[in-house]
Amino acid sequence: MPRRILLVANQTAATPALLEAVRARAEAGDAQFHLVVPATSHGLHRVVDPEDAGTPEAERALAAALPVLEEAAGGAVTGEVGDGSPLTAIEDAVNAGAYDEIVISTLPTRLSRWMKLDLPSKAKGFGLPVAHVVPDEPDEPDA
Repeated sequence: MPRRILLVANQTAATPALLEAVRARAEAGDAQFHLVVPATSHGLHRVVDPEDAGTPEAERALAAALPVLEEAAGGAVTGEVGDGSPLTAIEDAVNAGAYDEIVISTLPTRLSRWMKLDLPSKAKGFGLPVAHVVPDEPDEPDA
């Protein structure tokens, strides 16, 4: 029986760090991957039209990520745009399918709203192992 791994990412869905996490799990044995991209709205859209502001961006992130994730996985990767709340998106996915692990990819802590929400810790409440992946930051001085 293959391990089922839930990937949760938005802006970092096609970054080398997440691709490496997928590659490592695929190399460790039979695994199936499902990517959820929460339709997170940004800026004023969070206030003005939070219900659908993040959907086009999430759809673009999903479309860009699936081919490179499939290459890293060595097989098909499924995906969907999830709820605008990342925790709700995870809950919806966990309720809809049986997963063995959750891999959450966020921006670096100082830039990530998901880290301000403590998403990886909260996701552990679903009773599954949770891995947190963060892309390397470019070597630039902070402004």
